[in-house]
Amino acid sequence: MYVGRDAGDAHDDRQWLLQPFQKGEPRFYVDHVRAGVGLAAASSTALLVFSGGQTRREAGPRSEADGYLALAGQHGWWGRLEVAERAATEAFARDSLENLLFGLCRFKECVGRYPDTVTVVSWGFKAARFDLHREALRWPASRFTFVGIGEPADVDGARAGESKTIERCRRDPYGTGADLGGKRAERNPFEGHAPYEVSCSDAAALLRHRGPELFDGALPW
Repeated sequence: MYVGRDAGDAHDDRQWLLQPFQKGEPRFYVDHVRAGVGLAAASSTALLVFSGGQTRREAGPRSEADGYLALAGQHGWWGRLEVAERAATEAFARDSLENLLFGLCRFKECVGRYPDTVTVVSWGFKAARFDLHREALRWPASRFTFVGIGEPADVDGARAGESKTIERCRRDPYGTGADLGGKRAERNPFEGHAPYEVSCSDAAALLRHRGPELFDGALPW
């Protein structure tokens, strides 16, 4: 999580709250934010949604999304200041499935409808995971783009860990079981509750669905 509040180098680990395995990775996080800004700048109708909840008690009420927004601002939006008028934060997601699902809901809160297309920016090795999430949400493949930016230093270790995560997602596609659900609870130290069942009531049944069977009810997209 980015916590830098001064003009310090955002590539410096000291500007972030990091897990041990994340040491040395901030330069890639900066690249992710910059890529999102660039993609939004390429379309005058795009809304850039920074997604990530209040996952670290040490950061207080600052969400991951707040940190990304602050980072973009400190970099002057890399010369694309118009994107600042088309950027929003989604401050409740605790994992990658919620990044996607809650991002859709936050878009609707801001725009009044769901997006026509979705582009996700993340680590390159997470492409298969996000495709599983897309399938769980029954979002059409023709309206989904994944942009992988960078690979961590221990890419082999990251891919090995990702293989295990993908298997967990296959068994528990909505992340509500003891394993994935437990991790969500750990990443919600302030016990926040997303408001989307109210603001996106047409997706409430999906938001409440626990699985492991795939949701087969009506969807608004």
